[in-house]
Amino acid sequence: MTLKTITAEELFKKMKSQEEVVLVDVRAEDKYNDFHIDGPTVESIHIPKTEIFKLEDQQEVLISSMPTDKEVIITCTTGNSATKCANILADRDCDVVLLEGGITAWKEYLNNME
Repeated sequence: MTLKTITAEELFKKMKSQEEVVLVDVRAEDKYNDFHIDGPTVESIHIPKTEIFKLEDQQEVLISSMPTDKEVIITCTTGNSATKCANILADRDCDVVLLEGGITAWKEYLNNME
């Protein structure tokens, strides 16, 4: 299955147009606490990748807590871990989208705007 992706620019445009965004950040807690994508229309959820990689039965509880009425954007530092997590969630019928390049691409996009 091919994952849907979104660029940092596309995400920024969604946020700027006040579109609601659900973003799951799979990085370690300290990295999430240092910086994460946030905004008035962003529901930022921190779920460490280790939680998503856990055993089947625990995944079902985790997945049942994710929004089902909206697409969920998955991110990490560069996109590698997020890709693995997005594939796991997509295989369980979650509507997931991968942020291309992760937080690194997001920060680069914001820096280039200045």
